[in-house]
Amino acid sequence: MRKLIFAINISLDGCCDHAKFNPDEETLAYFTHLTRGADTFVYGRKTYQLMIPYWPDVAKNHSGQTKADNEFAQAFDSINKIVVFSRSLEKAEGKNTSIVRTGLQDEILKLKQEPGKNILLGGVDIPSQLMGLGLVDEYYFIVHPIIAGAGRRLLEGVGLPGSLQLRLVESKIFKSGVVAHRYLKQ
Repeated sequence: MRKLIFAINISLDGCCDHAKFNPDEETLAYFTHLTRGADTFVYGRKTYQLMIPYWPDVAKNHSGQTKADNEFAQAFDSINKIVVFSRSLEKAEGKNTSIVRTGLQDEILKLKQEPGKNILLGGVDIPSQLMGLGLVDEYYFIVHPIIAGAGRRLLEGVGLPGSLQLRLVESKIFKSGVVAHRYLKQ
């Protein structure tokens, strides 16, 4: 069975608003490595619209500001399947993208049974629901040395049926002070 992996950038005070910080080259390289280990992305509408068409355009035009930008864009653009859970998105812009309007749990269980690499999960709303359903297998919290002070918080309003016990299996400290923590569901 394939693993469902949630990865997110957050500030020290739990803010996950992408506009509050810029991933450096080492952080992008970390996400590139995660992306190369996957062949499917799962997003909600908001995250999908942040990623598409931005990263495919960078891949196509090699227009990233750094080598790490371009490498991440290439890895992102090589993903075989993108599944977007949305009730409001009219059409998909990205290649190999499908929009799913209902049946979050059933769709994820079906994806996990398919052959292939890992499934990467991004955003806040859909991951929060999947955490509540107990379907996320691994968590990557990439913590930036910033106190944002304002913005959307990680797991804000999540209704977990109980506490979620995780086991730390890896931590990596980057030169910038970013710390990547990898946890497994227990």
